[in-house]
Amino acid sequence: MLAGCRFQAANALRPLTRTIACRASNFYTDPSKNQDPGVSTSPDISPEQREILDRALRVDQAGEIAANWIYRGQFAVLGRDPQVGPLVQEMWDQEKLHLEVMDKLQLQHEVRPTLLSDVAKAAGFALGAATALMGKEAAMACTEAVETVIGEHYDDESSQLKDFESLPSSHPSIPLLRDVIKEFRDDELEHLDTAVEHHSQRAPAHALLSAVVGGGCKVAIELCKRF
Repeated sequence: MLAGCRFQAANALRPLTRTIACRASNFYTDPSKNQDPGVSTSPDISPEQREILDRALRVDQAGEIAANWIYRGQFAVLGRDPQVGPLVQEMWDQEKLHLEVMDKLQLQHEVRPTLLSDVAKAAGFALGAATALMGKEAAMACTEAVETVIGEHYDDESSQLKDFESLPSSHPSIPLLRDVIKEFRDDELEHLDTAVEHHSQRAPAHALLSAVVGGGCKVAIELCKRF
């Protein structure tokens, strides 16, 4: 099903250059592929494996919800800035696609969404808007911290297969899911690099801000696994 799709990263943790012949997410955004077994069916797996899949997708979907609202908050403050506005919009558009795909994955695999989605939206918007009000560098520092945690989380799922290692590759949805996770990880780490290039580390109290935002993200991941 994925023949012809090649995903190459120059660095597994920070892929500064990437060649993509075919994005795995296209299988979820192309209407002509709606009936493909990889996007329309879920594997017959054990209750333990189902719990692994449910927990992983619940966290991933929640993370994309929060990311969308962080960028929404940043754009509400910085959208008219001629330099930062288009940059925030570009990253936000990519997060919108991520969320669209995660929503479809949640339905495909019949995963219960997190009970904290409204909290993720409110907290995400508040974080994005608050850091943007602190200045462009602080907004980029927020992006750097968030994308670092999200990128590492996706990397645990894809490169190290921490959450997916026990799932069978025989069903077409599982290799596709792994490729989607790798694609999204690379996107998030590109956002991180973009934030650094736009002076995130010049933000006032950068180390403190990064620690607070990053720590909050890690707590949110653990909460969404359970709720």
